[in-house]
Amino acid sequence: MTMIQLPADQAAVSATLANFVQTCEWNAIPQHVRHEAKRSLLNFFSVALSACFDPTIEKAARVYGTFSSASQATVIGRGQRMDILNAAALNTMGANVFDFDDTHFPTIIHPTAPVAPPILALAETQVISGPDFLLSLILGMEAECRIGNAISPGHYARGWHITSTCGVFGSALAVGKLLGLSQQQLVWALGHASSQASGLVETLGTMSKSISMGNAARNGILSALLAQEDFDGPAKPLEGLRGFLHVTADEPDTASIVSDLGKRWEVLQNAYKPYPCGVVLNPVIQACLTLSLDPALHAQGLASIESIELTGHPLLRQRTDRPGVLTGRESQVSAQHAVAVALMRGRAGLAEFSDQAVRDPALQSLGRKVRFVDDASYSVDSTKVVLHMRDAKPVEIVIDVARGATTRPLTDQDIEEKVRKLCAYGQSGIDPEPLIDAVWDLENNPDVGQIMRLVAGQADSAT
Repeated sequence: MTMIQLPADQAAVSATLANFVQTCEWNAIPQHVRHEAKRSLLNFFSVALSACFDPTIEKAARVYGTFSSASQATVIGRGQRMDILNAAALNTMGANVFDFDDTHFPTIIHPTAPVAPPILALAETQVISGPDFLLSLILGMEAECRIGNAISPGHYARGWHITSTCGVFGSALAVGKLLGLSQQQLVWALGHASSQASGLVETLGTMSKSISMGNAARNGILSALLAQEDFDGPAKPLEGLRGFLHVTADEPDTASIVSDLGKRWEVLQNAYKPYPCGVVLNPVIQACLTLSLDPALHAQGLASIESIELTGHPLLRQRTDRPGVLTGRESQVSAQHAVAVALMRGRAGLAEFSDQAVRDPALQSLGRKVRFVDDASYSVDSTKVVLHMRDAKPVEIVIDVARGATTRPLTDQDIEEKVRKLCAYGQSGIDPEPLIDAVWDLENNPDVGQIMRLVAGQADSAT
């Protein structure tokens, strides 16, 4: 057997990352990084509260609840408690079920969903201060996104669901930081996480995706707890010849995991969605919402549209060319549905990406007119939409940078309003205002577990 020698710069990636997580202190985190972490957490609560009684969560809660061993932690919005493993899994599922959560560029990881629930659950079993909580959140997100950078874009292209596969590492290290694990134990936690890192793109648009999302959170906690007991693992779980990076990517950029640690912060590459759909649809929806107000289109009428041409980055077609979708979840990653509903209804909220909306024959008919033009010169935040009209000039619009992109982010006020709207949509009966105030003031909170009382909800709120 031919032995392959690892380059020197790949020899200690796992240990270097673990050492950074173990030694990093709160005073090393810049103020703007701290603030972005709070924005991420507030956005997380908004989307988790929107889905607390969604059928996916209802079904999962029934099954997971059967095996819950304790009433340690809150299942957000449901008036229900479970052990920390199952509570974290369900809260991660809820934050992602509508595909309305945050997005890291360029990996397209949804970084907060797999990391916040595990440490929130832990905070209900021991006293954790706001600074310690935020530090672990930042470090967990940093780790998962850096690992994602190293395997992108080939990892996703091969069919791995990158939030699930990388999220488990973020969960493990965030929990490990709060548990005070040593560098060696954190490396072992990475090893345990590597053996549980899974999730497939094929599951997108179905309830199956929620399983791997929940597992990323749940298995990350388990990885850290086992490591705390000196349950050992491989020395090089990431960079080893048969470690996570080389198994799941053709040419991993291992150096990117450890370069500029403590200087370059991945949370600053996080973006928040204005619409509940795949992030590559943001510019398309914005364009179509604008076109829905165009007097020229109203004069001709939607029936006069012969075809709808979408020009954008090739990822737009690859990820959203899904005609004839049958469920609201499928519609979240369907350009055909997104274009039709934005043009016809002039709105793009959760109700527009529901099972009921998908069944509208008029939307189905309009969606069949969508055509794609791949152009690699476009970023994922840009698009050109052209409506080819019968007996009239084409109507077109170009979006250079979509609202919600990292260079055109939602404001703090936008995120607060998102919390209010999605909280109301989820029908948990929770007052969003104390939650909003508590997140912004998290640095001064001596016991983060208290925040979960604000999102507990009542079991019969949705009925």
